[in-house]
Amino acid sequence: MNGIEGLLRHAGVDGRRLRTALALLGDGRWWTLAALVRETATSRRAIEALLREAEAEARLERSGDRFRLREPLPGLSAAPHGPADPVAHLLGGHADLLARMEELVAKAPRGRQALDHVAATADTVVRRALLMDARFWLPGARILCVGDHDLTSLATALLRPDAEVAVVDVDERILAYIAEQAERLGVDVRTRWADLRLGLPASVQGWADLAVTDPPYTPEGIGLFAARAVEGIADREHGRILLAYGAGERTPALALKVQHALSALNLVSEAIYPDFNRYHGAEAIGSAADLYLLRPTTKTWPAVAARVDGLGAAIYTHGPQSVESRPADVAPDLTPEGPAGFSPAVLVGEWPRDTLPRIPRARLSTWLAKPYAADPAEVAVAVPAGMESVLPRLLLATRARRVRAWTAAPSGDLPAGPLSCVYELTVTGRTVDAVRRPLPESAQERVLRRILDNSHGKLANTWREALIRERGELTKKQAKAVVAEAAPWSADVTVLELPACRLAELPAAVAASLAAPAADGPALRPPTDQR
Repeated sequence: MNGIEGLLRHAGVDGRRLRTALALLGDGRWWTLAALVRETATSRRAIEALLREAEAEARLERSGDRFRLREPLPGLSAAPHGPADPVAHLLGGHADLLARMEELVAKAPRGRQALDHVAATADTVVRRALLMDARFWLPGARILCVGDHDLTSLATALLRPDAEVAVVDVDERILAYIAEQAERLGVDVRTRWADLRLGLPASVQGWADLAVTDPPYTPEGIGLFAARAVEGIADREHGRILLAYGAGERTPALALKVQHALSALNLVSEAIYPDFNRYHGAEAIGSAADLYLLRPTTKTWPAVAARVDGLGAAIYTHGPQSVESRPADVAPDLTPEGPAGFSPAVLVGEWPRDTLPRIPRARLSTWLAKPYAADPAEVAVAVPAGMESVLPRLLLATRARRVRAWTAAPSGDLPAGPLSCVYELTVTGRTVDAVRRPLPESAQERVLRRILDNSHGKLANTWREALIRERGELTKKQAKAVVAEAAPWSADVTVLELPACRLAELPAAVAASLAAPAADGPALRPPTDQR
């Protein structure tokens, strides 16, 4: 049987979605395709098929990009399909929070397709926060957002200012926006930069009670983000992970692959809330995703340790790091003598096996995680396609006199900022030459340089010691207080974890710390150029 009736029969027991769509189309309101997809959590393909049949039967009216039925079909109800939302009844008591999040989401940076960004609705992020608050005891809890284009961090911090919230993300725009809005709203949200393919920042490893993530919807992306969320959990007995994942109603095999990836990490699915998350976009999966409540087991951490290094960098559905992309050729053909007199003592990144086979090699993740044991004079770095944003931190993590880096595409202008204090940079096409500058003359530049030269160490500690060396009169306690006053965001973080917005603030904060009086004494005399 063709037509609407045929579609409903073919849908079988899952036909409630289509019946809900027909009821909405018949309630007298005009509906866009995107709004109908999001409201019913039905794939765009299924809604388009329904509209075609309704139009073929002369039941459909059009007004631009909007639709409705000429008259309602009998026996249909627009009551929400599926299980009751576990926290929808709480929304009415948080109208102010919802209105604030609608404004924040509307003004947030636009999503990047190469990072699989699709913005969740304000209603969704508020309900995520409400679900955590209803299910867990949040006062004093630590909540880690593993990626947060959706701003779940701000919704949670506004709902529960007595919880500690941290965000890890690769998108500098998102980190800057969250930091700016958190400061404006008077809530505390820590922001940390990381490319999760290369590791979780040290300051949030084993830190959280709860982790929240809405990762790329590939098995590889789900597996990687879930593994990083596990690494962030401190409470191995009671910790939980909230993970969003969606697949169209016609593609259960995709969901099966994802669940296999979660099962491989020995994570227990305590609950799956269907269609909990709604999005502005992602119409192929009905602009909706389920919310998984996952509990680690004693076997989870060994599984993560065994698998995480083997997870590939291709985790997205779009761009140069999509699961279907071919790795671009980055590493040049280096001869034993090296190009133009360049003779690297270490090769960092992925290099052909026959390139300088006797030279030691290091992974990008290892290079960022800890200082190299030796002190090489020259280092060669190969940066994969889609990971160009890592290059400034790879340079800061290197203590060599000279670094030459190759990227898959022309690098363009590197962000100067603190890099200019450490290196003289020359960019030629896909090649970046970085030559270490001599130690600077001024006190401010010397403190800044000592901080940047110790990029793997805790920023506050390195800063404190450099400040004592320059000012002389300060005790460790006084110097610590001065640093905390000049940069409240500096505690327990390394330079390599700092978002670009904080790195940009660093020179001015260093200048302020040199001029600040001791916390428990009179103003000190201006710093001298002690070395």
